[in-house]
Amino acid sequence: MRQLFDLDAKDYASCTRTFVRDSARSIIIRDGRIAMVHSLKYDYYKFPGGGIRAGEDPAAAMIRETREEAGLIVAPGSVKEFGMVHRVQKSSSHASERFVQDNYYYLCSVLPGGTPQELDDYEAEERFTLEFVRPEDAIRTNRAGGHGPKDRIMLEREARVLEMLMQEGYFRET
Repeated sequence: MRQLFDLDAKDYASCTRTFVRDSARSIIIRDGRIAMVHSLKYDYYKFPGGGIRAGEDPAAAMIRETREEAGLIVAPGSVKEFGMVHRVQKSSSHASERFVQDNYYYLCSVLPGGTPQELDDYEAEERFTLEFVRPEDAIRTNRAGGHGPKDRIMLEREARVLEMLMQEGYFRET
């Protein structure tokens, strides 16, 4: 899978251990809008997806996480690699820990209808809601201030992937 870019905060020189948690995310475009999970509590957007379990294939994790977080069922055979973002920074939960994450992004389409969300506790508390938004609106929202404790690097990661999709013509009207 092609590497899209690195996000390295270079703020972890004093860290004595490393925590790795890779993730997989879906890119679902419909009528010039993109499926994003909106945190109503902290007002930011993220691609549907999340952590890859031990031994789990990244594409399978993306399909599972898209169903759980967004209630969308990925169409069989529609999954196509888009790219990977490598992220490194000091952990927000442990001062002595460096956080390393490869984020795998997949273009895909979804079946009509859907299923109820299956949110983790923190996702439910943030009131994760599926929205199809204009990419410019998601970028603008993520780059504005006031997102509570949310990690600015994660928000910038999503904005930069959206910009790449726009630059590569995925939102051109046909």
